[in-house]
Amino acid sequence: MRKVLLIGVFAGLLTSCDSNVVQSDTQSIASAVWEQQDTISFAIQPKDSLQPYDMFLQVRNTNDYPFNNLFLIVSMEFPHGKVVTDTLEYKMANPDGSWLGTGFGSVKENKLWYKEGITFFEDGDYTLRITHAVRNNGEVDGVTALSGISDVGYSIEADSE
Repeated sequence: MRKVLLIGVFAGLLTSCDSNVVQSDTQSIASAVWEQQDTISFAIQPKDSLQPYDMFLQVRNTNDYPFNNLFLIVSMEFPHGKVVTDTLEYKMANPDGSWLGTGFGSVKENKLWYKEGITFFEDGDYTLRITHAVRNNGEVDGVTALSGISDVGYSIEADSE
């Protein structure tokens, strides 16, 4: 009986954490090395064209990630061809070098804001594309093989307002 109760409590905690999530997906990065030319793409099928949503990027990093920030180029392609592209910077570590995000051990998961209060007003599939744009200080060319990123994904949540 005690075992069943513990399993029930654990399952309840897992499901209550992300109760607002209406859609999400994640892709693993082979060998935790993200090549600069590798674009991660997701097809998004919105549920309600009138409902505002908050959209997040999910990034898992390991201790092999060599930077304290992360630059991403994220584009959203609308069903009728319009494309909106953003260059985003996210802080990944505290000044003392400790990782931000959640998780135990050497893997941290970061839930990063992408868009707030968006609506999917066009009928059809949207496409989300993500590439990294990390570069070393003082260098023009970007890092071609970014180590330490193991997974990249997104989540869409019902707007909390």
